[in-house]
Amino acid sequence: MARVAVVHNTLDFQGGADIVCLTVCAALQGAHDVTLYTLSETDPRVLVERFDIDLDAEALTVRMPTGAVTAARALSSVAPVLGPQLPLRSVLIHRIFERDADAFDLAVSTANEFAFSIPSVQYVHYPQFHTGRLADGSSGPSNRLWSRLAGPSRAGLASDAVTLLANSAWTAGVVGEIYGLSPGVLHPPVDPIDGGERWDEREDGIVVVGRIAPDKRTLDAIRVADGVRERGHDVHLHVVGAAPRAYRQYVERVEAAAAERPYVTVERDVPRSRIEALLRTHRYGLNLKREEHFGMSVAEYVAAGMLAFAPDGGGQREILDGRDDRLFESVDGAVDLLAAAIDEGESPDLSPERFSSARFRRAFRRAVTRALH
Repeated sequence: MARVAVVHNTLDFQGGADIVCLTVCAALQGAHDVTLYTLSETDPRVLVERFDIDLDAEALTVRMPTGAVTAARALSSVAPVLGPQLPLRSVLIHRIFERDADAFDLAVSTANEFAFSIPSVQYVHYPQFHTGRLADGSSGPSNRLWSRLAGPSRAGLASDAVTLLANSAWTAGVVGEIYGLSPGVLHPPVDPIDGGERWDEREDGIVVVGRIAPDKRTLDAIRVADGVRERGHDVHLHVVGAAPRAYRQYVERVEAAAAERPYVTVERDVPRSRIEALLRTHRYGLNLKREEHFGMSVAEYVAAGMLAFAPDGGGQREILDGRDDRLFESVDGAVDLLAAAIDEGESPDLSPERFSSARFRRAFRRAVTRALH
């Protein structure tokens, strides 16, 4: 049994990265002594229940510094002005972990790349450091500082002591652009959602699952529903997702827009059973985030036997096999695709089994075993 530290910058945004974090803890918990390092106000037990993850959260050791909850709450509170500051949280949790690093055999990052002082397995959702090297110029000025404080060098990540994984081939390509490396691709865990209604018994409704946040373009989902209805289709829309403190102002705007439309419903922070009930009984799943690094909500739509639609960019292209009848460039394009699918009576034909959590856990355990030997 090895001593393994799982390092995760924060659970406060309650999205796909946090599902990966807790699934990794669950995958390693039986065979190793696992400690989670994080800077969060969110209790892991809350997310274990919400996402229905088979993790013994009571037995999981969680390390946070004194005042971590207050600090996490403060960072979330200023996020509407300064942004979520995820690299900053990564710098802070990296420094906290490195004080204890010698007590562990292996570090596992489920929050992107780090400069660790011990052997590591690092799972990249999207690179968080040295983003100034990207040709699209998307890096902010603060990223140079965070990169100096906790970011790895190209040589450091290329070391035999580092196992590098990415959540999609698209993300692996971004890692290659920054670091000149080719991570292995391990898609996140998304289990089939069994017990769905037959297609002809499902509701003509659209479901949007995930964080309610500007980058998810939740307001655009309402515009898509408006557009499909203007084409003569009596569809309704369910927006179902986490409403973190950092995005409270945007959530209020989404709720205000929904209140003006009887066919739009917003449900915040609901249990997993409610999400799955909607996915089992509705026909259409919609994602609006451009260049989603993977797109767990899109994979969930497929896993539930829905027709899934997403922007034509990022890892979600891999989930939808690059199909031009499911991938769009704009809100108007999304309206066109959904209206056409309804007109043609299209039904789903993608496998719901592709991204199972059992596959993810096996692959991650293998990576850890190799890294320890």
